Amino acid sequence: TLTVISDAQEIVRATRDLPDFDIEKVPLIDHPTFDQLNSGRTTGVFQLESGGMQQLCRQISLSSFEEIIALIALYRPGPMQFIPQFIEGKKDPSTVQIPHPLLKELVEETYGVLVYQEQVMQAAQIIAGYTLGGADILRRAMGKKIKAVMDAQKQVFIDGAKKTNDIDRKIAESIFALLEKFAQYGFNKSHSAAYAMLSYRTAYLKANYRVEFMAAVLSSEQGNADKLSHVLEECSAMNVPVLSPDVNLSGTSFTPIIEAGEASIRFGMAAIKGVGEGAAQVIIDEREADGPYESFRDFVTRHSDKNVNRRVIEALIKTGAFDSISTDRAMLLHGLDAELAEAESLRRDREAGQANLFGDL
Repeated sequence: TLTVISDAQEIVRATRDLPDFDIEKVPLIDHPTFDQLNSGRTTGVFQLESGGMQQLCRQISLSSFEEIIALIALYRPGPMQFIPQFIEGKKDPSTVQIPHPLLKELVEETYGVLVYQEQVMQAAQIIAGYTLGGADILRRAMGKKIKAVMDAQKQVFIDGAKKTNDIDRKIAESIFALLEKFAQYGFNKSHSAAYAMLSYRTAYLKANYRVEFMAAVLSSEQGNADKLSHVLEECSAMNVPVLSPDVNLSGTSFTPIIEAGEASIRFGMAAIKGVGEGAAQVIIDEREADGPYESFRDFVTRHSDKNVNRRVIEALIKTGAFDSISTDRAMLLHGLDAELAEAESLRRDREAGQANLFGDL
């Protein structure tokens, strides 16, 4: 994902003439990004690609970065049981259940649900006067369900609640039981926030620079046929045309093309099964050194002594890489052996220093 983000950033800088574009400086409130997430079209978006996550994005109707953090923390076995409470609290604030008035500010951003380990620790600080170190001991004991430690901590909590806020034993026990329940499922917020930042950045790129982003995603998956097919389907759903490979236009990877307001992606030659990056680079290097290929014969002749074998050429023919210079793929395949033999003969003549009798003609 970090590679996809970095590649997309470089492509945006090049194609949009935005040399200073920096994904780390984009605003965390971007309406197109949240529209993208809430539509459920999250293919390529870090951590939010699964069918369950797509459905949840549509249900929650995300409106802030903090909600993305909570979503990632909640969508796991255990805390998933609190998702309906979270959604209901967001849609109808009157349903939010505050564990104790002193904790109102702590649980506001998560609609009454204690989502994070940090919240459990802060609740112990607020209610019972725990130090940060003491609160971490409590969190670990709750998470691991160590009974002996739990019994001791429960009394510390009850005594601290009385001393710090004059909370009686019964209320303190109910708060402790609630903290214990959530501590078993609580996720580390700082971890979830780091994940959420990557989720947001990939969603931002997809929403605002979709061609560049999808080109980067396609390039990252070009060795995986199944995933590549899935991403190509997403491009089609987004109305982003993916053009067939072309020996005179394709790079090794998928390349965005923005011309006259129209945007598309050119298939990378290295992504063609049977071609690979080495042969693709040889073809591109030759093209850049001696100009575009003028015909199929020109291509075969120029590569007769290079790392472009029969299997590579067949794959290029079948995927339409020669369509711009020769429209009949069947004819190219049928005559391939003869073309290769002719090219090899010319190569041997060149190496022997002989001139073809009919060369001038």
